[in-house]
Amino acid sequence: MRRSYVVGNWKMNGDGSSLSEARSIAEAASRHPEVDVAICPPFTLIERMARALPTLAVGGQDCHPAPSGAHTGSVAAAMLAEAGAKLVILGHSERREGFGESDELVRRKVEAALAANLGVILCVGEPLSVREEGRAEAYVLAQLAGSLPYALLAEPSRVAIAYEPIWAIGTGLTPSLEDIAAMHAAVRGALGDAGEEMAILYGGSVNAENAAQILSLDDVDGALVGGASLKAASFAAIIAAAN
Repeated sequence: MRRSYVVGNWKMNGDGSSLSEARSIAEAASRHPEVDVAICPPFTLIERMARALPTLAVGGQDCHPAPSGAHTGSVAAAMLAEAGAKLVILGHSERREGFGESDELVRRKVEAALAANLGVILCVGEPLSVREEGRAEAYVLAQLAGSLPYALLAEPSRVAIAYEPIWAIGTGLTPSLEDIAAMHAAVRGALGDAGEEMAILYGGSVNAENAAQILSLDDVDGALVGGASLKAASFAAIIAAAN
């Protein structure tokens, strides 16, 4: 049985004062033990948040595929783990689009994260032009195949897939419920037997108002939440909707 999984991606937001908001989120999560909850804050907050909130899973937002070396400004997966991270988001469209990350690079990052004993949230999603051309499913499944190490299918509990249509991230727009359900079913089918254990999350303008409908869909096991995860009140409502 797959557990519900709700993850907050704080992106480049938050400072030391944000720990009080995270503490309120942890308290809300404790009221819903059936839901796995995590926050992925900026790297500067990972260690402080992990120390202050041991009951809350804390994660990173990216990692470098190499374990060390001359990679100025980058963070290795083992460094995340040492700071207290339990998981890492990889392949987010803001990395793929803004930093030119290829499927092959994302796959190497996934392998590095798993080698450091981190859980992984692997993001996939199509741009609006692809959706309008009717190629969204083929695009996302190709992205999934190129980014997911084949060996990982033998350990499906270590990774979750997050379907995030690029055009819905931070725009207030969301696909229809039918489109979300269809894409999640397609991803589940593409994963084969591993899909029965692997959580598939939806991301893209998830908020307190639309979470219940989205999370009630077949094959939607949870949510990867951006802006609505920055405030305890809105994030707590999404956690409750996943219960």
